[in-house]
Amino acid sequence: MEAPRILSAGLGALALALWPLATGSFGVDLVTKTMIYAVVALSLELLVGATGLVCFGQAAFFGIAAYAAVRLTPGAQAASIWWLLPACLGIAAAYALFMGALSLRTKGVYFIMVTLAFAQMAYYVVHDTPLGGGTDGIYLYVKPVAAIGSALLLDLDGPLAMYYFVFGCLIAVFGFLALLQRSRFGRALAGIRVNEQRMRATGFSTYPYKLAAFVLSGAIAGLGGFLFAVKDGFVNPELLSWHFSGAVLIMIILGGIGHLRGAVIGAFAFALLQEFFKSEAIFGAFAKHWLLGLGLAIIVSVALLPRGLIGAGSLLTHRLARTPRTEG
Repeated sequence: MEAPRILSAGLGALALALWPLATGSFGVDLVTKTMIYAVVALSLELLVGATGLVCFGQAAFFGIAAYAAVRLTPGAQAASIWWLLPACLGIAAAYALFMGALSLRTKGVYFIMVTLAFAQMAYYVVHDTPLGGGTDGIYLYVKPVAAIGSALLLDLDGPLAMYYFVFGCLIAVFGFLALLQRSRFGRALAGIRVNEQRMRATGFSTYPYKLAAFVLSGAIAGLGGFLFAVKDGFVNPELLSWHFSGAVLIMIILGGIGHLRGAVIGAFAFALLQEFFKSEAIFGAFAKHWLLGLGLAIIVSVALLPRGLIGAGSLLTHRLARTPRTEG
């Protein structure tokens, strides 16, 4: 089963790499945004799928890093990616450390509610104080660059440069998490997901493992926030809203919890469903009620595909493999 997984992941990466050659500016912008969502979905997959922690606070890490990217950038001068990106990830990880140190002492629905409460705290800080510009948000006027001395290596002001930078980040996060799952740390997280009490009985102190996973997840979500701020050049409090945390959770459910490929597929499925139901060419005046159509589509998907799209694909492949071939 490993070879088909590697092949499908490789084909997906190749398709994304060639996508700008086959589409226009709208297609490039849409897929860039979707790949950013996929990075955030992968961060939540690390918690939900790998560790068994259902977190409702990913929007906090995402939004905090996005705001940090804008606030740390000099007003009329391009910041260097070499220090701005680590700084944004570090700030998101620091808040994840603070949130996780307290919330991981609870379990079940209490853990979900505590993470939601911490996320809402961050939301109201940027919503109600001058730090975040209030409801109007703040703008990133000059996008960061990567340079060595006087040699400019990367300028994210261009759509294609931004696209391939986001693509590289997605591949790096996916590869990193794939290796992490196969490490001793990843196997410990899998054991915690299956039976935490048994892991404790075998001598594992599970709290540090869960906290490390929580902080790592926050840093990866922060990477998504940094990319989003640089892409759009604008941030507002809605980035930290609980609605976004819910949307990311829906993404991994659509794709299939427990699979890295499922998180990426779910992000693309969610984005495509949004664009589909928003299309006035298809739905006419009903397109303004696109949330209703999206909600119904998600309900049907969860009812018919309890293991997500990745599970449906695996089942179809298994059935095709068992279908007897006739000679003639």
